[in-house]
Amino acid sequence: MPHEHTNPESRDRSAAGGKPTVVTDGTGEDDVRLAPPSLEDGRHLWRLADEAGLDLNSPYAYLMWCRDFAATSVAAHDSRGELRGFVTGYRRPENPGTYFLWQVAVDPGFRGRRLARLMLDHIAARITADGVTHLEATVTPDNTASRALFASFARERGAPLEWTPLFEHDHFPHVGTDGHEPEELVRIGPLR
Repeated sequence: MPHEHTNPESRDRSAAGGKPTVVTDGTGEDDVRLAPPSLEDGRHLWRLADEAGLDLNSPYAYLMWCRDFAATSVAAHDSRGELRGFVTGYRRPENPGTYFLWQVAVDPGFRGRRLARLMLDHIAARITADGVTHLEATVTPDNTASRALFASFARERGAPLEWTPLFEHDHFPHVGTDGHEPEELVRIGPLR
């Protein structure tokens, strides 16, 4: 993973907490700036979710996400300012010590550069500093990339990882002939 550092020359502060941007060291083309998403990012999150093959929410949902959950989400912009990835998530209202990761998206042309892991590590540093002890997400059984991402994340933190069924096929509306695959809950923690 590229080294992260705060850019001392940057005056860019997010609306969600005034945290400085984070920059990765690299060849320049691979550099990304990680920061909470802004309202201007909403339409780009929607587009990227579609291009990345994620379950697509409404454009309005992504705008609301950028407004109401920016402090628990991250957007990755390249050196030209284009969105290359994002993580959306929130603290569970009934269990504020648990962060639920909603979506991870990486631009298909930017894959293979460990951006998903960089964003996950970045958001983990932010949420654990704020008292979060566990991370949860749901993953379909055939999503090997997400399973590997969460397994390596847990392993490097020495944190237990548990998989349990959560949403079955019948919980989802049956659209078309197949409907939605089941989703298993991954729970990681306590985070160190």
